[in-house]
Amino acid sequence: MAGADEKLSFTEKLGYGLGDTASNFYFQVFNIFLLYYYTDVFGLSAAAVGTMFLVTKVVDAASDPIMGLIADRTQTRWGKFRPYIFWAAIPYAILGYAMFAGPDLSNTGKLIYAYATYTLMMLAYTAINVPYSALMGVISPSSIERTKVASFRFICAFAAAWLIGTFVTPLKNILGGG
Repeated sequence: MAGADEKLSFTEKLGYGLGDTASNFYFQVFNIFLLYYYTDVFGLSAAAVGTMFLVTKVVDAASDPIMGLIADRTQTRWGKFRPYIFWAAIPYAILGYAMFAGPDLSNTGKLIYAYATYTLMMLAYTAINVPYSALMGVISPSSIERTKVASFRFICAFAAAWLIGTFVTPLKNILGGG
């Protein structure tokens, strides 16, 4: 962390930005392909999936400020935010896989499975992303440096989203399958 007059190095800014790159590489796959997977591969109706997305967004809207309160009140030797970023990555990865590994169940069972895995994945994402976002506020006392760090973060996040959007669909078509 830089002092009031210290500037963050390029490496520090890039390092912070690359954190969002990593998260977005995974998250953008969900944004782009999950609706297709749930309807065309897993066999759920579009109305059921749309309702699930709406319900999950309501849960997410409530969980974000709660996670902010929890993280802000945390005191560990690793700081307030790092433990959540580190430890929530494990369930985030597992749940991301589980969402696309739908078991052969009845339609009701599939819908329950989709609700459970998607909601839990979004909660894991919240447990990573809210503390990660809060790091920006404590990375430097300088508002100018924090603005520069935010720029790196969003450039890296948009780069990840662009790469996924540009290359994953053609790669899926080349490799085949759903």
